Amino acid sequence: MLAITNKVKEISNCQPGDIPEFVLSSTQPLILRGFGDKWPMVIESKKSPEHSANYLRKLYNNKPVFSAYGEPETQGRVFYNDDMSGFNFKNIRADLNIVLDKLLAHAADNKPPTIYVASTEINAWLPSYNDENNASIDHLKPFTSIWIGNQSKIAAHYDFPNNLACCVAGKRRFTLFPPEQIANLYVGPIEMSPGGREISLIDFEQPDFKKFPKFKQALEAAQVAELEAGDALFLPAMWWHHVKALSAFNVLVTHWWRDSPAFMGQPENALKLAILSLRNLPPAQRQAWKAIFDYYIFDYQENDLDHIPDFVKGMLSQPLDVNSAKKIRADLLNKLKI
Repeated sequence: MLAITNKVKEISNCQPGDIPEFVLSSTQPLILRGFGDKWPMVIESKKSPEHSANYLRKLYNNKPVFSAYGEPETQGRVFYNDDMSGFNFKNIRADLNIVLDKLLAHAADNKPPTIYVASTEINAWLPSYNDENNASIDHLKPFTSIWIGNQSKIAAHYDFPNNLACCVAGKRRFTLFPPEQIANLYVGPIEMSPGGREISLIDFEQPDFKKFPKFKQALEAAQVAELEAGDALFLPAMWWHHVKALSAFNVLVTHWWRDSPAFMGQPENALKLAILSLRNLPPAQRQAWKAIFDYYIFDYQENDLDHIPDFVKGMLSQPLDVNSAKKIRADLLNKLKI
């Protein structure tokens, strides 16, 4: 285990299932102890892994799920293969009951195969789960997913939405880094990654500080959160997180939501366009464009453009609305045609 002294702040006086408003607006991660203690899923999981699995079977609608299988040699690490030409696991479409059977069958193994069902939409596979285990954030319209497996190790990555991650079976350890630590995490390729989001290439179990020396700086800013069944972690958007499942049977339920209109699209689209248009410019030109981006985007203040009459502001108008977004998108699509 990495020697991390910073612990994620805990909120221990909130009622189960009730999230204080200040938590949802926090820019720092927060642990909500016992948040899901009254949920049937958590109650069953505290009895035994078998009870937990049987509860999921009761809700399951028999649609095949996508699961990852890795040989015992992977030791739970969901990652690339040795030369990074592919991954160290294979994806299998299977009945969830079979996956649960295999997890229970290997629960006592010293070196079990890696078995992992990732980011499976609750409403599509377990449609009545939220009715019985509601996180009371329906007003945020979250996208809710379930993650099931054994002692998996998921490389550090970030997600664009905010996340309320609820540990509902087993134990998990989150190692968290603020967004500005990206330069110290040695991130891999954008186009090819195990979960569709670029990841840190560092093995947190055996970090190679000669190969990744700046990782020591990242660890100084890291925070750690250990969750048991019933605990929840509020994870603000864009925070890097490495997730290690500590039990032979683990279930996590995530609730993702964005605090910006969906018509704004995905920010990584702007990153890809910048890689295309800006990254290979001469250094002086890159710095000039950095100043322009700072002015219009990163350092923008509400009154910066008051010198422009409102009727000619166009895309600079605030707030951006659906129609303006459509015009910008159409203009970009037209200009990107080769």
